[in-house]
Amino acid sequence: MLLRSLLFVLITASALRAAAPNIILIMSDDMGFSDLGCYGGEIQTPNLNRLAQRGVRLNQFYNTGRCCPTRASLLTGLYPHQAGIGHMMEDRGHDGYRGDLNNRCVTIAEVLKPAGYRTYAVGKWHVTKHAKPEGPKHNWPLQRGFDRFYGTITGAGSFYDPGTLTRDDTMISPFADPEYQPQRYYYTDAISDHAIRYIDEHARDQKDKPFFLYMAYTAAHWPMHALEEDIAKYRGKYDAGYESVRQARFLRMKEMGLIAKNAELAPTVGDWSNVKDKVWETRCMEVFAAMIDHMDQGIGRVISSLEKHRLLENTLILFLQDNGGCQEAIGRQLKLPEANSQTFPVIAPDAIRTDVIPKQTRDGQPVKQGLGITPGGPNDYIAYGEAWANVSNTPHREYKHYVHEGGIATPLIAHWPAGIPAAQHGKIEQQTGHLIDLMATCVDVAGAAYPAEFKGQTIQPMEGVSLAPAFHGKDNGVRSIFWEHEGNRAHRFGPWKIVAKEKKPWELYNIEEDRAEQHDLAASEPERMKTMVASWDAWAARALVLPVGTWKASDIGKNAKKKAKPNSKKPD
Repeated sequence: MLLRSLLFVLITASALRAAAPNIILIMSDDMGFSDLGCYGGEIQTPNLNRLAQRGVRLNQFYNTGRCCPTRASLLTGLYPHQAGIGHMMEDRGHDGYRGDLNNRCVTIAEVLKPAGYRTYAVGKWHVTKHAKPEGPKHNWPLQRGFDRFYGTITGAGSFYDPGTLTRDDTMISPFADPEYQPQRYYYTDAISDHAIRYIDEHARDQKDKPFFLYMAYTAAHWPMHALEEDIAKYRGKYDAGYESVRQARFLRMKEMGLIAKNAELAPTVGDWSNVKDKVWETRCMEVFAAMIDHMDQGIGRVISSLEKHRLLENTLILFLQDNGGCQEAIGRQLKLPEANSQTFPVIAPDAIRTDVIPKQTRDGQPVKQGLGITPGGPNDYIAYGEAWANVSNTPHREYKHYVHEGGIATPLIAHWPAGIPAAQHGKIEQQTGHLIDLMATCVDVAGAAYPAEFKGQTIQPMEGVSLAPAFHGKDNGVRSIFWEHEGNRAHRFGPWKIVAKEKKPWELYNIEEDRAEQHDLAASEPERMKTMVASWDAWAARALVLPVGTWKASDIGKNAKKKAKPNSKKPD
């Protein structure tokens, strides 16, 4: 009897390992490298911490430094320019900067469907310039391989009444949606709830198939919107100011092994002693923390749903962030009393909203911005600011937009009980990785085939490598990884990284010894610099990056201006 039971367990375990895993790819928005508890932060993220403790963390994984390019790269396994989205959602007149996914790329969903997967997406899409209810939809989720979608087509908006909210192919109002009417609408909850709904429906109706679920939260992107019960957890937590919080995170990261014991800390931005309204400034960070906390709660409910259906064991969960902490000063300018006191006509509950920064709430109240406006509720629209973004990016330098470490370094948590050995649980892996590797990883673990042609169109080859060896503690070897965004550019090869801001000279750092990028070695390593710059130039030429600077204005736009004003001066 004992032998028979043992044989049954072995056969079952073998069959489970052989089955294609479900894959859940979770991405948060505008968070820094050290915000999560399992990456040194003080914010309460017990569910992500649990995934890290029972999985693997990568501490040298990279995004592209901005929301749209990151999503394009993640979905396609290409550098963003190759997918047509080197900048944002405008056509700049060059193939690398069209602002729309092109037809020479395929999404993970389009690749996994022929392998038998059902495909679901929830949350922020932001890879098309077409965001009108009746406009073109060729790059909406259902047209790019997903079976179901609930989320927003554009990149930002109110958490209480998001613009471009869409169910499958139809834009909807959250207040006239017959399928989802919670007591209190909050977009982070809506994303989590629909992920759970799709898992539940899959387990009921498609249990013989694996699934791919892409969850793109907008937390913690501005505006700082959070629920009061979550904000209350963080009252007083940030009263000591920027430097104190950064130092505490820095020490924890060293203790956890996320950074070297002799690592340096990039300079602190902001002088707490000079902050005039400390109550308001701490409130901004309290709300930011609450947004992340609530997202983690939703991830916990998704995990519970997987456990309920006995799917957790063979589900690969990957968590990452789209860029570093955001220094953008949205809503932090001087208060404008007239704008903050005006009233507006009421907006009907079934009206479709497409505004990213709304002027009003549906009940006619102004959406307020300015120093001193208390963030958190539906009537405000404020970012948490550069100094707190510097805290989020501890110990790194710079922010979103840039390709110094603060802009592109992201946590990557991988959890897969059936695919990651128990001996690896809780480990921190040092291998470098990039968004381009996510397609390769999904193709690898799913046993799928990446196409050379799709719908009659030649498809560009994958740029990345599978991360599966890293899950087992194996090194993927030394390779080059490249970046360009808004003229900011970088090349990482082994421990070495060259990096530059737009129109500034290249800098050189040994990232293994100087992750904070404080000691520029360009002058002492001229041959290495020459070789790495040449490699970047060659990549930029083949990856549709050149000419650098095309993110600013399209040739089409310039030509139109010349025709309209033949005697006008050349624009700067």
